Amino acid sequence: MRSETPAAQANDSAPGDGLVKAGVILFAIGAVATLVTVAPLFLGTDPFPTVAYTVSMLMGVGFAVAAAGVLRSIAAQRRQAREGATAPVQAG
Repeated sequence: MRSETPAAQANDSAPGDGLVKAGVILFAIGAVATLVTVAPLFLGTDPFPTVAYTVSMLMGVGFAVAAAGVLRSIAAQRRQAREGATAPVQAG
């Protein structure tokens, strides 16, 4: 008999995971935009238009979205722990 992982996998995503993933993506886009907008200062070229600086604000937005996801995950875990603590113990 072989020991294998079952074909049907359980849904392991917790509440807030989607927000954290979206926040990481937004943060990465904002970080790249920040590097791009700072580059002309070192290269001595003309600065980018205001839109480029606005896109760099996504770094802060991404951080806030990821933090909201973490807080949502914490709240769900606390709720789950509270429900488990109040559940009656069954005698076996």
